[in-house]
Amino acid sequence: MQPGKYGVWVSTNGLSQAELAELAQRVERLNYDVLWYPESLAYESLALGGFLLGETSKLCLASGIANIYARDPVTARAGHDTLNSLYDDRFIFGLGVSHVPLVVNQRGHTYGKPVATMRAYLEGMAAANIALDPPARNVVLAALGPNMLALSRDMAEGAHPYCVTPEHTAIAKDILGPDKWLCVEQKICLTTDTAKARDVASKQLQRYMALPNYRNNWLRTGFSEEDITGRGSDRFLDGMVAWGSADDIRARLKAHKDAGATHVCIQPFDPDGEAPYDMKALEALAP
Repeated sequence: MQPGKYGVWVSTNGLSQAELAELAQRVERLNYDVLWYPESLAYESLALGGFLLGETSKLCLASGIANIYARDPVTARAGHDTLNSLYDDRFIFGLGVSHVPLVVNQRGHTYGKPVATMRAYLEGMAAANIALDPPARNVVLAALGPNMLALSRDMAEGAHPYCVTPEHTAIAKDILGPDKWLCVEQKICLTTDTAKARDVASKQLQRYMALPNYRNNWLRTGFSEEDITGRGSDRFLDGMVAWGSADDIRARLKAHKDAGATHVCIQPFDPDGEAPYDMKALEALAP
């Protein structure tokens, strides 16, 4: 498998069965390569992946990102092998260490040191004795910092950085090297209304601005505490959410590609803040 150049990232948590099927089929018809979906406290990641794979014929599905505290390494390996064996190598298993509130408060686990915990998890997956033989091993890691990016290079097929800029993409590419997948998420809002775009960006980013993993990465890549406090500075909001015309947004996607991204997945926010995603934007930016 190769993930292809462009994908779509949509928060699927509030979608019904019919809406999920419609989303996947429309993304497939628009010739995007991959549909990425999250795992939080709604749909279970592997079950949702199986459903979406069954509703499509060529589209790849990717967990973005499955929480390693939600299942043990043997179950994770069995899930990956099952979906890729049954659905022609169309599943990318994105794995991440998640965040303290979701791991400790919601699941009741102890949150371990991220890199060491992920390394042990991947070793457990590799050692699992699963009686299936999928075509390939399609595992990427949610990676922001240099140590997790290095682990993505050494023990996975690549990385899936989220909430990042093209400047971070260049850093990640330098660590990953030329042969690994670098699947970068980019938030977009197809509107030329500055105030509307920044309002949408601020509302969407609030949940991430409260999480240390993201804050630390933004500080590493040139944002200040002032940028990521309160509503977020205009510089920060514009850096996280590409907005403007379709050509303006394509320029940001190109900047990621020029910086070394092998795959860019767009997360299209509705400019009016009403729909869970903006189909007009997906149509305007379709490959």
